[in-house]
Amino acid sequence: MESKKLEALLMAADLGSFTKAAEVLGYTQSGLTHMMNSLEREIGFPLLERGRHGVRLTAEGEKLAPLMREFLRAGAELDDTVAQLAASRSETIRVAAYASMAMHWLPAIIQAFRAENPTVDVDIRMADDVDAPYALLSQSKMDVIFVSRQAPGAYDWVHLKDDAMYAVLPRDYPLEGRQSFPLHGFDGKDFLMPAQGFDKDVLRIFGREGVRANIQPTVLDDAAVVSMVEHGLGISMMTELTLRGRTDRVLTLPVEPAASRELGIAVRSLAQAPEMLKKFIACTQRVVGELSQ
Repeated sequence: MESKKLEALLMAADLGSFTKAAEVLGYTQSGLTHMMNSLEREIGFPLLERGRHGVRLTAEGEKLAPLMREFLRAGAELDDTVAQLAASRSETIRVAAYASMAMHWLPAIIQAFRAENPTVDVDIRMADDVDAPYALLSQSKMDVIFVSRQAPGAYDWVHLKDDAMYAVLPRDYPLEGRQSFPLHGFDGKDFLMPAQGFDKDVLRIFGREGVRANIQPTVLDDAAVVSMVEHGLGISMMTELTLRGRTDRVLTLPVEPAASRELGIAVRSLAQAPEMLKKFIACTQRVVGELSQ
């Protein structure tokens, strides 16, 4: 029994007219009449009474109408659910992240998210510059970016962690018993800038404190910066997350006064974010909170 025939039958009964029902459903009157005749032959008895004043359900039709409506409602619900499941299977969340955040946070985040949403893909892109993720987000090429907070812009921000800054020094550096490194200790020293354009985070702190380091004209990745410091070619300042797993060959001390970069995620609009993206953000907050503990 075709649902479109039942829909046409109920529409004709509700409107009391084949002509009006045909107009609403986009059929010709003769086509709708043919459908009703076919349905009644299929069932085996009349469902509609035709008269000069229109059409109405027969007594048998009145008994069947509630079941027909329930059948159509269930069919529509089934179609909606199938469409939602099909959409979720093809859904992809596009993520751009700094290397340190991608390395230390994203594996655990994605593992937890996929456990809860196994049909959703997460497409990850590593950022090679501090500003690159922001550009990708503004161009709608990314759904969410894992970054350090920069200047305010057309995005919504979700704070995740303050990533403390540490001085990175050769192992034989004269500390004179200090447990922290004064930011002005960088004054006049050969300074190796961290990788991926994070000079913005460093220079913002230096500018705030009036530090004048002798910044070396080099373009190095984080591992190379640590190696250069190890061999006495300069000193540096990097964050706890960036240094994680790289401190066995150098000295690291928290800077004084304490300084950090604010890490978080940015999206174009939290209010307008799709439901699955909101779930991903909530999962990220939970997992990063657990890792930070």
